[in-house]
Amino acid sequence: MSEAITNIPALMKSMGQAAQAAMLELALATTDAKNLALIEGAKAIRAHKAKIQAANEQDVAQAKAKGLTPALLDRLVLNDGRIEAMAQGLEAVAELPDPVGRVLGEWDRPNGLKIRRVAVPLGVIGVIYESRPNVTADAGALCLKAGNAVILRGGSESFHSSAAIHECLVAGLKAAGLPETAIQRVPTTDRAAVGEMLTMVDTIDVIVPRGGKSLVERVSAESKVPLFKHLEGICHTYVDGSADLEKARAIVLNAKMRRTGVCGATETLLVDEDLGEGVLAELVEDLLHAGCEVRGDAAAQAVDARVKPATDEDWDTEYLDAIISVKTVAGVRGAMEHIQAHGSHHTDAIITEDEDTAAAFLNGVDSAIVIVNASTQFADGGEFGMGAEIGISTGKMHARGPVGVEQLTSFKYQVIGSGQTRPV
Repeated sequence: MSEAITNIPALMKSMGQAAQAAMLELALATTDAKNLALIEGAKAIRAHKAKIQAANEQDVAQAKAKGLTPALLDRLVLNDGRIEAMAQGLEAVAELPDPVGRVLGEWDRPNGLKIRRVAVPLGVIGVIYESRPNVTADAGALCLKAGNAVILRGGSESFHSSAAIHECLVAGLKAAGLPETAIQRVPTTDRAAVGEMLTMVDTIDVIVPRGGKSLVERVSAESKVPLFKHLEGICHTYVDGSADLEKARAIVLNAKMRRTGVCGATETLLVDEDLGEGVLAELVEDLLHAGCEVRGDAAAQAVDARVKPATDEDWDTEYLDAIISVKTVAGVRGAMEHIQAHGSHHTDAIITEDEDTAAAFLNGVDSAIVIVNASTQFADGGEFGMGAEIGISTGKMHARGPVGVEQLTSFKYQVIGSGQTRPV
């Protein structure tokens, strides 16, 4: 279909109806059929790598012309490794146990009724995302494995890349004899399509927004459809007074600089004031040497003249760039208080050799992911063994943390009787 579509409401209505029809077929689809679609989709991605790269080059050229930031460009680029990772992601999801049909609980009643709570698909999922074309593959795969139909609405930056990837997913569906409309992609960059999706309460069961703060805030404000919300990743790494220094240096550098544009990148480094200037200076020097701009409090500025003064705004900023804010705090209590005041409930980590301090941090920090002695960049469904993720939910209802196949199911109660009637 052409990008130039004039009747957006009619387009979205037809896509919603097609998704509903596909959902009914998916409810009866076998695990083998879903897995075959994923495996064949992975084969198609590898077979059409050149086409995907050509489409991506077109997107990257347009993004550079628009002046996209290096962080956003990094999210957009598809090299050989990232394309292969998409294919492997589909295969990894295929290898996961089928989440549909799991018996979550069962019991017998005194009157002989047998009751069980069984995992079922959510239904139709709408995924709205921005510059990451790999979300097309990840979201399509996860929704399919969990028996859901999905409507994908990628951003204008990744329009051509997402189209090429989507074609591979459809090829997998065809090969498995599943409805092509099980994974649909909105074929226009018109922002009106987003507005329509947010009102499609009759055909979409849940919306998953994945993108920048402005996108998520718009979706949160306008959506009449329930959300799995991921607002932003203001992630912290706290270096405790008992931390192993070499371990801390390696983790801090990785947590910030491995990939600065991902939501699991550490944005604020908190350092126990008891560690002293020497340790703080080494941590700051590592970051500066790696090309990271450091904005710090008075203590951080005192150890290196290159540290810029941090403003109040810095503590509440998701940089998604080679920038970090650094603050000294009064022990683990001070770290937790700062995270409570400025965090986004995404991912926060502590580096410590004290088990009691680690336990206090794990229990006291109210984030979807809390980590001890490892990089915040492990905040990823693939790293959790989920194969892939649609996003990381920072809310507290239903799904929290990485949203994988299990989180894309609900449940129903199945009641089996043998002729019982309820007494008056």
